Amino acid sequence: MSISPVRPRLRLAPHELWRGIRSNARSDVLGGSLLLAATVAALILANTPAVSWYESVRDFTFGIPALHLDLSVGAWAADGLLAIFFFVVGLELKEEFVTGRLRDPRQAALPIAAAVGGVIVPAVIFAVINLGDGDALRGWAIPTATDIAFAVAVIAVVGKFLPPALRVFLLTLAIIDDLIAITIIATFYTDTISLPWLTLALLPLAGFAFLVQKGVRAWWILLPLAIAVWVCIHAAGIHATVAGVLLGFVVPVVPTERARVRAGEDADGQPLYDGLAPHFADRWGVVATLFAVPVFAFFAAGVTIGGLDGLRSALTDPIAIGIIVGLVAGKPIGILVTTFLLSRIPALRLDESLRWPDLTGMAFVAGIGFTVSLLVGELAFGASSVADEHVKIGVLLGSLIAAIVGGLVLARRSALARRERLDV
Repeated sequence: MSISPVRPRLRLAPHELWRGIRSNARSDVLGGSLLLAATVAALILANTPAVSWYESVRDFTFGIPALHLDLSVGAWAADGLLAIFFFVVGLELKEEFVTGRLRDPRQAALPIAAAVGGVIVPAVIFAVINLGDGDALRGWAIPTATDIAFAVAVIAVVGKFLPPALRVFLLTLAIIDDLIAITIIATFYTDTISLPWLTLALLPLAGFAFLVQKGVRAWWILLPLAIAVWVCIHAAGIHATVAGVLLGFVVPVVPTERARVRAGEDADGQPLYDGLAPHFADRWGVVATLFAVPVFAFFAAGVTIGGLDGLRSALTDPIAIGIIVGLVAGKPIGILVTTFLLSRIPALRLDESLRWPDLTGMAFVAGIGFTVSLLVGELAFGASSVADEHVKIGVLLGSLIAAIVGGLVLARRSALARRERLDV
């Protein structure tokens, strides 16, 4: 009589189990799909008889006036919910600089330089198109951003057979792009800074940093400190999303005896540990992907087009033209020219699996601006202004064209790669 072998019980630490859930919840396709659904819903509501309901919800104001927090629902989404997104960005940035792709300067140099080129060229194009209009020039940074959720989702859908190095290149580029965007928002879109409030923000930030370095993970202790940092940064006149990045930067990446989370076991049954940064990124990344960013998109993308006349009016505005040309042409030109020039340096060679047609498709996909572009548009021209409405049309149309062009190129490249594999 044969005896069936006894299968060992699968042992998963709670953190490892959560990571599996998180990997599905934060999947590239799901994140991009939710953003797309929120955007489409906003556009439908803003251009149907339901527009009055949509605007009344978006513009409903509540909060604490004494703390400069008497904000509309749309402003709460931009200032509050996006702070969660930028907290995750801060965590991932620090993780990449300490233990990830950005730790090796030679490996990270090309995508970092490509990100810089992809910021400079669209900004220059926008400035040239809007030269002579000082008010319009406030929007120079709108076409410089890459929406990582949408961009990676496009590659995930159409590029299944493309080299993995292409996704790594895009992720690194997008992470640096986020860092540049944060710097631009803090530097160029902050009119006045209240030093007392900014100084006061250092106290809860120091308390938060001290506790996470000691391994404290209790939300009921850390969350009030994080909110206090956010309130002080907001009251200081700096965009509150910067608070999220600062909080992310102080979380330890490398596990220590006190600041660590069990992440499973190795082949010998020995426990494996993560630092708090990847742990918090796992937990809060789900919130950002499933809730914070889609809700922001829902309230930010609702532009009343006004039929063909409204669309024609927007598309003749140099602001919208500068955004569209910057996203569709400026982004790929900046990325590709910078990458080509620096790849001539022997120490900075491209990954051998990457081909220029692959990079071309990826560079167009990087022209999907959306989340940060919409945010910068609001900061530059004010929410619900005529210029901001034209910004939204420019961002949506430019991002759509960039996604279609890049998606078609990458789909073609993926199909060729699939045939080559079948022929081998």
